Amino acid sequence: MLVDSHSHFDAPEFDGDRDAALARARAAGVTRQVVPAVAASSWPKLREVCAQNAGLFPAYGLHPMYLAEHRPAHLDALRAWIEREHPLAIGECGLDFFVEGLDEDEQRRYFEGQLRLAREFDLPLIVHARRAVDAVIASVKRVGRLRGVVHSFSGSPEQARQLWQLGFLIGLGGPVTYERANRLRALARTMPLDYLLLETDAPDQPDAGIRGQRNEPARLPVVRDVIADLRGAAPEDIAAATTRNAERLFKLPPA
Repeated sequence: MLVDSHSHFDAPEFDGDRDAALARARAAGVTRQVVPAVAASSWPKLREVCAQNAGLFPAYGLHPMYLAEHRPAHLDALRAWIEREHPLAIGECGLDFFVEGLDEDEQRRYFEGQLRLAREFDLPLIVHARRAVDAVIASVKRVGRLRGVVHSFSGSPEQARQLWQLGFLIGLGGPVTYERANRLRALARTMPLDYLLLETDAPDQPDAGIRGQRNEPARLPVVRDVIADLRGAAPEDIAAATTRNAERLFKLPPA
């Protein structure tokens, strides 16, 4: 069994064939998916998609790339959703210093507001950190007493070690399957398995075998197999370890 620790299965790209895509995922051994939100406007649909499909678990949050949609009142709304819906995580939240035009100070206000909610409700975080890993680490230290995952990790080994010390795992997905991703593949080869989660980020970040196409959770075994090959490990051992990690972090119910 595999856990896709980060898929956007509520995205409109799946509206035409969500049932078939879910069947393909289950046939591939992906029995559970953690599905993070991106903006307050997406929360109702996300809740509905997860309620209608066994094995899908929502997280609610405010993604930095959707900054133009966020309002300060959405942090209060997020608190209300957490109290009512009891999600297994807060996210997707974080910082993005790659996309031009996203005010960094405003991003930090929303991010740290969500960090404080995570600490208050004792929930893990699903964090986006693009060219912003050091800033994410600084915010996590500033708020304190947090845990979670930095998904689609692309930082350095030293940044990874700092995150592990702070109680954060790292998520690896499609990018690790590309042969030129030398630094990422080196990390996957040597990092402690206790801190690894597998993800697809579907419909985004397709693996090398479907470059340029829509990604989907059924492709998670490709990520598992590449990491197993890099480590000289059995794929079933990678599956077992990362599934345990996801269950521990998110307190997932049995498949």
